Amino acid sequence: MTRIAIVGAGPAGYEAALVAVELGAQVSLVDRDGVGGQCVLSDCVPSKTFIATSEAMTSLASADRLGVHATGEVTTAVEEVHARVKALALAQSADIGRRLLREGVTVLAGSARFTGPHALEVTTTDGGRQTLEADVVLIATGASPRVLPGAEPDVERILNWRQLYDLPQLPEHLVVIGSGVTGAEFAHAYLAVGSRVTLVSSRERVLPAEDGDAAELLQQVFERRGMDIRRGRAARVERVAGGVRVHLTDGTCVEGSHALLTVGSVPNTSGMGLAEAGIALTEAGFVRVDRVSRTNVPGVYAAGDCTGVLMLASVAAMQGRIAMWHALGEAVAPLRLGTVAANVFTDPQVASVGVTQEQVESGAVAAQTVTLPLATNARAKMQGITDGFVKFFSRPGTGTVLGGVVVAPNASELILSMSLAVQHALTVDQVAHTFAIYPSLSGSIAEAARQLMLHEG
Repeated sequence: MTRIAIVGAGPAGYEAALVAVELGAQVSLVDRDGVGGQCVLSDCVPSKTFIATSEAMTSLASADRLGVHATGEVTTAVEEVHARVKALALAQSADIGRRLLREGVTVLAGSARFTGPHALEVTTTDGGRQTLEADVVLIATGASPRVLPGAEPDVERILNWRQLYDLPQLPEHLVVIGSGVTGAEFAHAYLAVGSRVTLVSSRERVLPAEDGDAAELLQQVFERRGMDIRRGRAARVERVAGGVRVHLTDGTCVEGSHALLTVGSVPNTSGMGLAEAGIALTEAGFVRVDRVSRTNVPGVYAAGDCTGVLMLASVAAMQGRIAMWHALGEAVAPLRLGTVAANVFTDPQVASVGVTQEQVESGAVAAQTVTLPLATNARAKMQGITDGFVKFFSRPGTGTVLGGVVVAPNASELILSMSLAVQHALTVDQVAHTFAIYPSLSGSIAEAARQLMLHEG
């Protein structure tokens, strides 16, 4: 029986463990944070739970357009929200833990260090030590919020995104440093629940890595709803009476009650003996892997955020599965990042898959493009939706769907049809000839495909 040792119980680790036991392996899973990892306990699951509250507030704020009027003030009970966030995270962790045990995975609470390419010294949370030898090792230790020098979190006024849920009350004025996905999501969420928000962006626009049209629209929505967007790079953050002062590199300052740092992540790879075991790392400390999750050391794999490969829970889980399929001799297709769908949980949401507008405009990819505003969609009119669009990319000549972008309240659900088209190389003809519900937001996807058919013709 093949012995598998997995370090880290986040999506990469626990999904890999489930695949391995299903294939008959003996699996030991070492984790120091708790089953589900930080993704479940303090990152993805808690943030999206908190954002669900902000979505409810956004819906109420725009309900008057549909003839619904609140008779009193609508407020957010932060203690209840935080309690719900933490309870849901713990429940999700417990569910995963029960399944791992039910499937026969041995779970060890503690940390691990390589003493050889296939040997780990495990220090358990009770102080005990044991040696774990394996035929295959998977490193799935995740990543942690990057600390900005001069702006170290104090868990009271200067925080990272894992420390928000212990605040006794909503920030009066939250200064969000960093305008990537995490920064945009929390800036939107706190604005919706009633905080004043200033978003400090070191780039020309928010969401610099996302579709340009989507980012521009979202920035307009943010500003229309009262968010202050400041151009600049944070140099340091200091505590002042009653709040914080964020110093920018241009000499200006932004004051608020709290500062939230969303300036990226660093891999959890230090102190594990990786270099001593001969495992190659990047300059930033990420584990180097190929498209089937192999490191440079035979029998040692890595998956998830510790590899720096598109930091999404869905990608981490797939990397972990691929690693086990490959290690245990199953037929496996290498990871295809071009088919990965991603979503920004703002309002409206921004979902995308496949090729990007930037690739098309640079000439890297030849594609026909159609963009349809949601304002012309019948269902959007009924729901009072005015912000959003559907964008489709197809290959000239063949009409093969290459990618797409959806900006809409439920873009994370709507993108699936585009993902299926990209994954299975469907043509715009095939999408256009598929029935869509009328009225529905997804009808705009079928309509975009029909318009691309005309371009192909």
